[in-house]
Formats: sequence, C-alpha cells, structure tokens
Amino acid sequence: MPKLKTKSGAKKRFKLSSTGKVIASQAGKRHGMIKRTNKQIRNQRGTRVLSESDAKHIRKIFMPYG
Repeated sequence: MPKLKTKSGAKKRFKLSSTGKVIASQAGKRHGMIKRTNKQIRNQRGTRVLSESDAKHIRKIFMPYG
C-alpha cells in the first residue's frame, strides 16, 4: 500500500498538539475590523482548539499521519 500524502492546505492551516488535539487560527480576522467590537478583536487573537467532531475529520482525511 502506498504512503498517503498530507494535504498541503492542511499543513499550512492546522497543527497537532502533543495530546493529538487540532489547533487552528481564529476565524473572522481578515477584513472588516471596523465593524467588530474591540472585545471581539481581542478574543480572536492567537489560536484555538477545534471541536472534536471537526478535528476527527481533519486528522483522518487531511493529515493521515498526524
């Protein structure tokens, strides 16, 4: 059986923690910051841990050896 390739887009967008959780950057920070509140902008800094249902999909399909 040949080796499976990791999807290039997934490589750039997701990272796996040591416990196997999928870490992704926060959504909604690309444009339109004027209409967002300062609290929203502050809370969207950094990264977040994906929900387990989404993480399962990422690990299985996009990052098979992750």
